[in-house]
Amino acid sequence: MTRQQLLDLYFMEARAKLIDLGAFIDRIERAAGDDDFRMRAFRQALGELSKPESQRARRILLSLSDPTTEPMPAATTKAACGAYPGTK
Repeated sequence: MTRQQLLDLYFMEARAKLIDLGAFIDRIERAAGDDDFRMRAFRQALGELSKPESQRARRILLSLSDPTTEPMPAATTKAACGAYPGTK
């Protein structure tokens, strides 16, 4: 596909996602309390969007992923949290 065809096909969907992200960040910033590791990781991942290098989706996924290779002895929660809480 050409760039024009891709824009014609996907621009409105991407635009809606950007607006949703802006609304999400606004809600977080209006709420009481401090950011936790998820919001810090989210902001770091957002920074990947403005970098000129390719493979943004890969870099974003890796920035939110657990980089360790050793299995945990036992789960510490009942559900995934979507971001790595430790230090890299």
